[in-house]
Amino acid sequence: MWTQIDHHISNITGKSFFVNSSRSVSGGCINQGYAISSDTDTYFVKLNSASQVGPSLSLVEVMFEAEAKALEQMLATATIRVPKVICWGTAENSAYLVLEWLELGRGDSQSWLELGRKLAAMHFHTSDRGMGWEQNNTIGSTPQINTWTTDWAEFYSIYRLGYQFQLAKKRGGHFPQQKQLLAAIPQLLTHQPQRSLVHGDLWGGNAACTVSGEPVIFDPAVYFGDREVDIAMTELFGGFPAAFYRGYNEVFPLDSGYEKRKTLYNLYHILNHFNLFGGSYESQANRMITQILT
Repeated sequence: MWTQIDHHISNITGKSFFVNSSRSVSGGCINQGYAISSDTDTYFVKLNSASQVGPSLSLVEVMFEAEAKALEQMLATATIRVPKVICWGTAENSAYLVLEWLELGRGDSQSWLELGRKLAAMHFHTSDRGMGWEQNNTIGSTPQINTWTTDWAEFYSIYRLGYQFQLAKKRGGHFPQQKQLLAAIPQLLTHQPQRSLVHGDLWGGNAACTVSGEPVIFDPAVYFGDREVDIAMTELFGGFPAAFYRGYNEVFPLDSGYEKRKTLYNLYHILNHFNLFGGSYESQANRMITQILT
């Protein structure tokens, strides 16, 4: 397998690359991650099983293709650092995605301030096609539907919460106020947000700083939507340092009403966690729904 990946890297970069060492590193909850090195270069590789091969691509191949396109689109904004894509494909029974290797450090208050500023700059990048993206991608390992839609409330109702509720029903989830919530979304989302390029999965595990202190984000689930979905998710699992929010609001202040909308936006991720992991996420989602409708 590594020989095939070696050849692909060599063909893309125009520089011979032969793996002489590999070590396991974090690849997130879904994938295996490796640092692979030659005598002169190091790359980060994500691996996952490609055994679910259908008539064309397996789910994980689609997932890696979408991630590569997302990183390239984010990089093209020239705003915030993301890992550069080297190549992706399949080798034996594994799908792989090869990225630039970044040495990560701890960062400081200035790093988080810059992360907020640079994320805000990325959010200024918009689309004239509507809310959505050029293809479906994944949120974790769950398909994420990105059909172009001109109305944000409609998009969020159908392709975010509505789709997650459909999956949850198949899993046996019980959400008594589901219909009431979906019916209320047009009244809950009346602010007509800009169509911003969003990261889509911006929790603390997908943001970091390089050893030089430069902020970097990775593992995106991008689409064009309300920029507040990114800010809301940064608050979901403990929150980012205060400097991040200060930097963001210096560049692109949040609209009034964000504090009420953020629970609605984070419900998407809690429903997704229920669909992925089950457990207490069902009761957490129901508490959030009650809070939203109160």
